[in-house]
Amino acid sequence: MLRAVKPLWVSCRRRTIVRAGLWSVGLYEAETQTTATERNCLARHAHGRKRLVEIGVFNGVTTLLLRQAMHPDGVLWAIDPFPPGRLGFNIDELISRSQVAKSANGTVELIKTTGAAAATWYADRKLPAVDFMFVDGDHSWAGIDADWRGWRPLIGVGGLIALHDSRSWSGREVTLDSARYTAEVIRQDGEFEVIDEVESVTVLRRRNGVGRPCVR
Repeated sequence: MLRAVKPLWVSCRRRTIVRAGLWSVGLYEAETQTTATERNCLARHAHGRKRLVEIGVFNGVTTLLLRQAMHPDGVLWAIDPFPPGRLGFNIDELISRSQVAKSANGTVELIKTTGAAAATWYADRKLPAVDFMFVDGDHSWAGIDADWRGWRPLIGVGGLIALHDSRSWSGREVTLDSARYTAEVIRQDGEFEVIDEVESVTVLRRRNGVGRPCVR
């Protein structure tokens, strides 16, 4: 006897309802695709920075970490489209907002759009040069290419960019386009130098003499 197969959106809706229910009673913990070692790396490099950008918020675990690490006068622009689901909301957005609110350090502005669109938004407002950026958004070649082209000019002299899923390491082989793009495009950019590699994270710094100065 053949059993009726329920549409995928029904399963997604039920998962959303379950996650929302568990989160509302404190039984669902925010998730992250970064490891503890990678998060320690991000916190170390973000420490004391004043103009930070994160592409790919998800549940806000790394967003909270960056907020705690940055300068008390710092601003973190957290970028994620968070499209509403069939229930009219995005549970990941609700969880991330709750996470970020656990710290009062500095200021966090949630920008609900793509990384590339946010770069245009940032440039149009002539905001200060970015001195720390964490990229963990669209890992497709087209996605990370759009993010890199948009944000590259906005990273100031001495500014850092940390890329997740950008390299393979002894614990995991990363076959995503993000790793190939990092190797073939970003690491070949003469205006940036690699200063750290921790598991799947690559950290680069904009060389002195190229780009706008960062806010100090």
